[in-house]
Amino acid sequence: MPEPTGAEPAGPTGTRKFQVGEAANPPVPAGSGSAAVPPPRERSRDESVEPTTTEDHLEAPEDRTPVDPWAGADTSGWDLPSAGLPPAPPVPPRPYSGLAGPVSAPPTEHPVVPPPPPAPTNYPIPTPPPAPTNYPAPTPPPAPTNYPAPTPPPAPTNYPAPTPPPHVRPGPKGYGPTRARKRRRWPWVLLLTIACCCGCPAYWITPVVNQFPASAALPDEVKDLRLREDDHSARTAAKLEAQVDEAHWMASDTFAGVYRTRAGKQVTVFGGTGFWFRPESKAEGEIARLTDRYALDEAQVFDTGIRGRHGRCAVGHDDGTDVVVCTSADHGSIATAVFTRLSVDDSATLLGALREQIVTRN
Repeated sequence: MPEPTGAEPAGPTGTRKFQVGEAANPPVPAGSGSAAVPPPRERSRDESVEPTTTEDHLEAPEDRTPVDPWAGADTSGWDLPSAGLPPAPPVPPRPYSGLAGPVSAPPTEHPVVPPPPPAPTNYPIPTPPPAPTNYPAPTPPPAPTNYPAPTPPPAPTNYPAPTPPPHVRPGPKGYGPTRARKRRRWPWVLLLTIACCCGCPAYWITPVVNQFPASAALPDEVKDLRLREDDHSARTAAKLEAQVDEAHWMASDTFAGVYRTRAGKQVTVFGGTGFWFRPESKAEGEIARLTDRYALDEAQVFDTGIRGRHGRCAVGHDDGTDVVVCTSADHGSIATAVFTRLSVDDSATLLGALREQIVTRN
């Protein structure tokens, strides 16, 4: 139905109304990427809103065949190359939270592990660079000289003085402590060494020097004793000298004699001189030699008062008369006497007096 003349256009303000026979859709330039969209058809006031199927009615937009907006366009740049990524690992199922939801399948016993990427092979081994050769030796830096001496740090003050050790004694006022001098012990060690090396031998050598060599000679009188020179006394003395020479074959000189007092006491003395290293054993051997001759009892030791001289006495019998046999031996001589009518102590004392008169040191 044509609109009345002079009425306002039915479309929006500012739009132009197409004339009869003018195309509703203007031509679209090719390659613009847009399709022509038909404008909405105007209905008349008396037209029903129900769709009609008359042949002269235009087709609705939703009933038209869709048009590809990219038809004829170059879309080759949108094809992206595949990166060749490995397939994504399976997502483990969520733990049950109590809410309704899709139930996932329980995990299999052996989870699917994606295969590792292939290891690169047949790569060329890099060649190490050649070692540098024929390089000049580095020159050592010059030694530092004429450097100023470092200044020592200042000594700490107002600190408590340390306690000196026991062997350090305090010094005089204004001076530090001094170390106590150790006593020199080497003189004592030297003296002890000399004493051991020389003293011990001297202790044993002194008696030998004082007693050897010696000589013997019978005096005519010794106290109240008189030397008898009759034939019987001379034969007795000669017999005793022979026995002494036989018993002590190392003796250099022998002696024998018979003495008598006015009271009738008789003393027979005999012995010899020489060197004896062990005079004690010599005195014991002499008493043992005379035991059978005089039927001696057990020997008794008496002190001679002289170091290195040893004495023995024993009681016996001679032709039914009681006698005391005493002997005294040292490093240079041996003297034996047979006493009648005297005690053991008196006999030992008288033998010492006879030795002093008979034996002399050369």
